[in-house]
Amino acid sequence: MHWSETRYALPALCAIAFAESSFFLIPPDVLLIAMCFASPRKWWKYAVLCTVASVAGGVFGWWIGHAFWDVTQGIFFKIPGFSPDKFEMVQKLFQGNAFLAILGAAFTPIPYKIFTIAAGVFNVPITTLIVASVAGRGGRFLLVAGLIRVFGPQVRPFLEKHFEWTALALFLLGVGGIVAIKLLH
Repeated sequence: MHWSETRYALPALCAIAFAESSFFLIPPDVLLIAMCFASPRKWWKYAVLCTVASVAGGVFGWWIGHAFWDVTQGIFFKIPGFSPDKFEMVQKLFQGNAFLAILGAAFTPIPYKIFTIAAGVFNVPITTLIVASVAGRGGRFLLVAGLIRVFGPQVRPFLEKHFEWTALALFLLGVGGIVAIKLLH
């Protein structure tokens, strides 16, 4: 919580949101929540900047998949959650409705980065990725930040006391998203 009040918090939030959309494992939600507690009136600013950085990271992921997949796939398949089976499953989802698949991954704990990179690999139009990502990521981050703005004073003591457990729960939601992808296949 203290770190979220420093001048490095906003650049860190944007960097984490960007990286998580293309290759990093930790979602920006934990820092977004802490920053919204530290400056509740700036909740919308933090959520919008987090969304912009996340969508930009998604575009970077698309570019990795589109331009460099032949070179990078060996690296990505070593990252937890990435596998040839997952990519085949995502390809099938894209064939059904790429927009809804990306929207779902952008809003939920399903690993969004798999969908951004796969979108580039499977030639999903960049506009589809951007529009679905803005809707999904924007909805997610505005919801999280808005809930902290509205219910923050009531839940802050609990989160400060149990921050490690809350962070672990968010991480487990991400792992649950990976498991959900596996079960869908």
